[in-house]
Amino acid sequence: MAKIIVEPRMRGFISLTAHPDGCAKRVSKEIEIAKQFSLSDEPKNVLIIGSSQGYGLSSLLTSCFGYGDKTLGICFEKPPTANKTATAGWYNLVEAHKQAKSESRELYTINGDAFSQQVKKTTVNFLKQKFGHIDLLIYSLAAPRRIDHDGNIWNSTLKPIGNTYKGYTFNLRNHSIVDAELEPATQDEITHTVKVMGGEDWRDWVDYLQQEDLLSDQFRTVAYSYIGPEVSAAIYRDGTIGQAKKHLESTAREMHKLLSTNNGGAWVSINTAVVTQASSAIPAVPLYMSILFKIMKERDIHEKTIHQIGRLFRDQLRNNASPKTDENNLIRLDDFEMSDDIQERVSEIWNHVTNDTLYDLTDYEGYREDFEQLFGFNINNVDYTTPTEVERELQLVEIES
Repeated sequence: MAKIIVEPRMRGFISLTAHPDGCAKRVSKEIEIAKQFSLSDEPKNVLIIGSSQGYGLSSLLTSCFGYGDKTLGICFEKPPTANKTATAGWYNLVEAHKQAKSESRELYTINGDAFSQQVKKTTVNFLKQKFGHIDLLIYSLAAPRRIDHDGNIWNSTLKPIGNTYKGYTFNLRNHSIVDAELEPATQDEITHTVKVMGGEDWRDWVDYLQQEDLLSDQFRTVAYSYIGPEVSAAIYRDGTIGQAKKHLESTAREMHKLLSTNNGGAWVSINTAVVTQASSAIPAVPLYMSILFKIMKERDIHEKTIHQIGRLFRDQLRNNASPKTDENNLIRLDDFEMSDDIQERVSEIWNHVTNDTLYDLTDYEGYREDFEQLFGFNINNVDYTTPTEVERELQLVEIES
């Protein structure tokens, strides 16, 4: 197969290309970190929905390599062709499977639409054949569109509610702060966003697995979310996405009442701000994260996804630990970020940052590096001038017709 030189092709907040060697290097490093969180614990059967990037990928790596769990991941990634790269998530999982095989670990992947009944059915049948009861389900699905069981199509929208949003964001092409403005959402757009990103599909998964007798006596399930600071509240927590996240949280509380016997339960983990494709598209959030990263790195408390998920598994979910929650039954992994002294310092800098002070007052370079690394670029010890093989096979569970 032909090798090609892979260069980044950025369009807005996404790269149209991904570098297979860079993705492999990044995943390999995360695997090393995941192993450091491992404690003596009985291996479990774990299902990760949304397993190829971000928090979902870190959950898969922590489960498989940190604890030696039998792990099944579900994702929706595009494979490579002869002259076009795969999506970054595909290459992430190629490396994860490669290392799992070399270490005789059980890691499996279903590549398809996790909202679909077809994928749910394939998952159930595979679990019955290979796993048996599930001990932990991680729901880390982030998608812009959902087709439900009745064939209805729902599309999520990132918009404020009630008033037009005016704020700041980054232009990653010319490395500058620019104005951003978004019109308020309609009620129909709010409803659609909740249908896509709320808790309905999570609940569908749990109910279906329970109907098929696939939940262990101590079954636990966790979905991931974010709250964030006041500067992003209008566009995030108080906007359409925030309404969906509040629905997710209420769904967790409902399920927890049914699952909380024998130390089981359902929770939402509120994670700290990290660079993802989704977060990079939210006005105010990239600039906020650049300020936040600078402060947290100065205080040596900065965490990436793998560090947070390692902490979640170790301290909250494993060894029969009882998750520590706030008054709303939320696990707060954003405890460092949202501490009063950190947020006060962020507010001070926010009011003074401009294009002229961007590099002095923020960690924009660190933010940009994290963004490029999502797609396998800007990673040490990777030769981006040398042609590389982009057609890399990923062994997948076959989706049933």
